[in-house]
Amino acid sequence: MTSIFDKGSIRRRLTIQLFVVAAILSLAFFLIVRAVAGQAASETQDNILAASATSIADSLYSDRGSIKLELPYSALSMLGTISEDRVFYRVLIGEQTLTGYEDLPSPDAWPTRSETVFSTFDYRGEEVRSVAIVRSVSTGSQQTKVMVVVAQTRLGLAAISSQITVTATAVGLGFFLVATALSLYAAQSALSPLNRMALSVTRRGPKDLRPVVTKSPSELAPLVDALNNFMSRLRISLAQSEDFIAEAAHRVRTPLATVRAQAEVSLRRLEKPEDKKALREMIRAIDESSRSAGQLLDHAMVSFRTDSLETKELDLAELTHETCRALSPTADVKDIQIKMDIPKHKLPIKGDPILLHNALRNILDNAIKYSPADSDILVRVEEDENYRVSVIDQGRGFGDTDLKQLTSRFARGSNVEDIVGSGLGLTIADEVVRAHMGSIEISANSGGTGACVSLIFPRS
Repeated sequence: MTSIFDKGSIRRRLTIQLFVVAAILSLAFFLIVRAVAGQAASETQDNILAASATSIADSLYSDRGSIKLELPYSALSMLGTISEDRVFYRVLIGEQTLTGYEDLPSPDAWPTRSETVFSTFDYRGEEVRSVAIVRSVSTGSQQTKVMVVVAQTRLGLAAISSQITVTATAVGLGFFLVATALSLYAAQSALSPLNRMALSVTRRGPKDLRPVVTKSPSELAPLVDALNNFMSRLRISLAQSEDFIAEAAHRVRTPLATVRAQAEVSLRRLEKPEDKKALREMIRAIDESSRSAGQLLDHAMVSFRTDSLETKELDLAELTHETCRALSPTADVKDIQIKMDIPKHKLPIKGDPILLHNALRNILDNAIKYSPADSDILVRVEEDENYRVSVIDQGRGFGDTDLKQLTSRFARGSNVEDIVGSGLGLTIADEVVRAHMGSIEISANSGGTGACVSLIFPRS
């Protein structure tokens, strides 16, 4: 599964993009919340200041032609409940201060009766917010304008702004974390059709090249169509390759066998030693070509079938018997006796019968080819945790060759240069046994000269 840390990952790019969007939205959310909340707090303070000034103005009255004020306690106490801010007030009749702080600044131009004037300035070393309103008080025959100015320091507003900032930061961070989690979920959800399609293809067997049919977004339709088209072409190509291998095996082996037979007939008719020598060299070359071509085609067939392994229930004991019987005529030509130590009961195994027969035939054919005349070959099948098919001969062995290299293509022992061979027999056997989840063991014959090659298969 693709990780988000993979630089080439679509999920990584999509997640980063959604992460950036979430960060931008969180920052915008923080700034908006802070600005709106700060504005609301400032307007709340202005409303309380205006209410306090109105309460003082409503307490003005005229007594015998003079204006008097009984300062209501509630007018200033409503400001004191907000915080520890200091409150200042001033009541002016014209340029004369009726009561309050005489040095408290007032607007240069008196506001109208319906106007409320707010201002912010420094007073006695602190920033204050003030409100000024005007009221007309009747003093008998005339109306006298009175200005009421109420001011409050802004420490409480600063504390509220700081609290708003902390709250907005916490909310913005929470929003960012939630948005990031949702981004990861969205990236996973957006790519889930790709994962489903990959899973549907992965679950198939090696030979299942049917078109992919799965629910997918319209954006993936071109990819699905291209994949189905590719599998269709691959299916045709594999069928052609299989037919070619089978046809090539027949076309190559038959003419070479015919040429060899004609060469042997001609050899019997020749009398000159030099002509016989030349013809024997030709027969040897034909044998080498025939064996190499045959085993190359066998190797191609094995490679093809291991990629598309078809397994069925088999009897390993019977399969080994059949292989020994098939190669007995070849052994008889060299007066070699194939002895079998195979259990009488069935040894069930799941595998490809053609591949298993090919592997056993190559091992036994090698043993016959490299064994001297009038010798024995023992084919033993043992069962414990696994099945072990061992072919033990009395031939030359492997000399000083590295046994681990003998399963490589075209690798042969250092002491068999004079014997026709292609170096593919053990390679084929190794690939077959590994395709069946087994292993191959190559060693010297512990009972004397010769070699021991064992194919080990897991029990069904």
